[in-house]
Amino acid sequence: MYKLYEFFSSGNCYKLRVLLTQLDIPFQRIEVDILKGESRTPEFLTKNPNGRTPVLEIEPGQFLAESNAILFYLSEGTDFLPTDSFEKAQVLQWLFFEQYSHEPYIATSRYWISILGKAEEYREALNQKRAGGEAALKVMEQHLTEHQYFVGERYTIADIALFAYTHVADEGGFDLSEFPAIQAWIQRVQAQPKHISITQQV
Repeated sequence: MYKLYEFFSSGNCYKLRVLLTQLDIPFQRIEVDILKGESRTPEFLTKNPNGRTPVLEIEPGQFLAESNAILFYLSEGTDFLPTDSFEKAQVLQWLFFEQYSHEPYIATSRYWISILGKAEEYREALNQKRAGGEAALKVMEQHLTEHQYFVGERYTIADIALFAYTHVADEGGFDLSEFPAIQAWIQRVQAQPKHISITQQV
């Protein structure tokens, strides 16, 4: 059975719980409290030298880190990853966008405000994150104005990756009321079979 080393509140970890649940793959959750430094212990660093969650233990001693790499690994050969080479590359395009242009702004803001509870302490840094987060949401809104999903007009791991932090963007101070296409897409994702919420224990 897979072992998922995760910090439960993390959107990056939530992505994997969603996909594993929707694929009916059993897995064991192992909580790693990053607020207590548990991802920086010598034991954890043998699993991921970068000291971050999530980490998937595929079999004893075989570990895979980076949430979107794990999504890609788990979705290979399933309906969640296209077989067409161009569409598969488009999925990767959105996965890279999520980690480079989306997550550093929206997820980080959420972490400071809603997980650490230090909005006032990080006020200046949050203001600096605002433009980048808004820009990412505008890219998504433009795409979703013309498309139901991000790749191939069907639900893929690109949607799972982008949904994770977008649907809780308000917890990072971003107002989604200005993005109707994103809001409609969020409802489509939540309507997928076996969808689970970010707070749902599985």
